[in-house]
Amino acid sequence: MKIAIVTGASSGMGKEFVLQLSKYVQVAEIWAIARRQEALEALKEQVAVPVRPISLDLTREESFAHVERLLAEEKPNVRLLVNAAGFGKFGAYHKVSIEDDCRMIDLNCKALLLMTRLCIPYMRPGSHILQLDSLSAFQPVPYITTYGATKAFVLSYTRAMIRELKGTGVRMMAMN
Repeated sequence: MKIAIVTGASSGMGKEFVLQLSKYVQVAEIWAIARRQEALEALKEQVAVPVRPISLDLTREESFAHVERLLAEEKPNVRLLVNAAGFGKFGAYHKVSIEDDCRMIDLNCKALLLMTRLCIPYMRPGSHILQLDSLSAFQPVPYITTYGATKAFVLSYTRAMIRELKGTGVRMMAMN
């Protein structure tokens, strides 16, 4: 079964990808991943392609074990992975809590890396990975220090992975 997986699917860019992607990619199902189950359920009525709502908090380790089990059980052909989950806290470094800084790193970097690694074995030539990035990846930006650093990770990781995936037929792109 050909599927698309979209993280951060309950709002923002992730939700917009779920709403739009059936116009551009032919898949039998969209796996929409986010924390808010009710927002994911609402997507089912708005999209022509069947949506599988998967309520997970990608800052929690056990979420990735769940995704890994689903992939192993279903053995889908992942045609598209959109890593749109992420958030930013803005302000002087001493006004952003250490917990929020660590959550940004966990979601913006670690979750993106783990989702990418989990999905690649289920991707065939012609599949795509879209990593949501930011212009703040290109230079240090005061008052969005940790957010910018996480997006620099996304850009660097994606650039390196593009080279490693060369010859596999799987394409990856960081979107700013």
